[in-house]
Amino acid sequence: MTALERIYRRKLHREFISPELARYLTSLSHEINRQIGILVSRSGNITHVIVGDARGIFIPALEDYPLGRKALRGLRLVHTHLQEEPLTQDDLTDLALLRFDLIAAMGVRHGLPGNISVAHLTPAGNEPFEILRNENFHNFEFDFLPFIESLEEEMERIRHFNPDDRRERAILVSVSKQPKYEQQDSVAELDELARSSDLLVLDTVIQRPKEINPRYLMGEGKIKDLIINALSKGATILVFDQELSPSQIKAISELTELKVIDRSQLILDIFARRAHSRDGKVQVELAQLKYRLPRLTGKGTAMSRLMGGIGGRGPGEMKLEIDRRRVRERISLLERELRSLGEARKQRKQKRIETGIPIVSIIGYTNAGKSTLLNSLTKSYVFVEDKLFATLDTA
Repeated sequence: MTALERIYRRKLHREFISPELARYLTSLSHEINRQIGILVSRSGNITHVIVGDARGIFIPALEDYPLGRKALRGLRLVHTHLQEEPLTQDDLTDLALLRFDLIAAMGVRHGLPGNISVAHLTPAGNEPFEILRNENFHNFEFDFLPFIESLEEEMERIRHFNPDDRRERAILVSVSKQPKYEQQDSVAELDELARSSDLLVLDTVIQRPKEINPRYLMGEGKIKDLIINALSKGATILVFDQELSPSQIKAISELTELKVIDRSQLILDIFARRAHSRDGKVQVELAQLKYRLPRLTGKGTAMSRLMGGIGGRGPGEMKLEIDRRRVRERISLLERELRSLGEARKQRKQKRIETGIPIVSIIGYTNAGKSTLLNSLTKSYVFVEDKLFATLDTA
């Protein structure tokens, strides 16, 4: 068993990090001249041992410890800094983006623990995090578990969500150079679309950049700030008003576990919720799969659940080719079924023509009152609701 593997055998109890483990990490870090980090669960188990270079560490994917709807992930990150430097901006960004319980940088002084710098997220305020202290490790006293449980309780209190409300919590985002009034009108409609899809809208972010960033729409700093703000509010999904290319969805999703979708995907999800006939269901599923196929890029890809719901994350890279093949096979099957349904539809239409049944059409934009007018004219009881595409059936 290697020196690194032995770290996994250690277990912490209520302490943030034990003096013995701190000495072991700093000694090993000094020996190999690389930063070493550990991720520790609240139960005290070491879940990950991370070896970086002299300047930093790369945090692996944390699929086994999803954030979900929690305020904090339930993991703390402790890592070494070879020059005893305090927490860096990259460290603090990782804290905010990954919602760690805490993050700590432990200085290496001649192979022993030197100063330690600790930060945690804040329930509310101008800054998303607070740096507790930067002091000698041996003077550092911190009752970790009660502190973090109290912090999480305060975060949940401020969020004030009904635990029985299982709706997705959305941040609406618009990044555009179009005239301001057009952008505002478009965002207002996006809000209505979100409501039709049963999303709980927490906030709306409007950006008017001089130039559109081809990778993130907005600058990298702005998109990270957006994600940090969304996570602090308890959001589970980002909905962009502008259509995102497959590469943009991939780039944004690689920064966060939040689901990432655009207006087109939101509308397809609404269609899937509203489709009841076989014709309608086949058309919607086919449209969703064709939209989804170029966006199957492995880690972090956003995609829609097929029968209505909001975009879910994509498969891992190992499953990518299998998933692409299955999607193509499903598209071929649906296209054959749609052709068959089309023939049946033509036959029904021809029979109506032959019997002389009059056909009357009411044409108008969604939620303009077509179903209400039909009910008034014909004394019918067609379903009516004040939502976009509420009475849609695509057949």
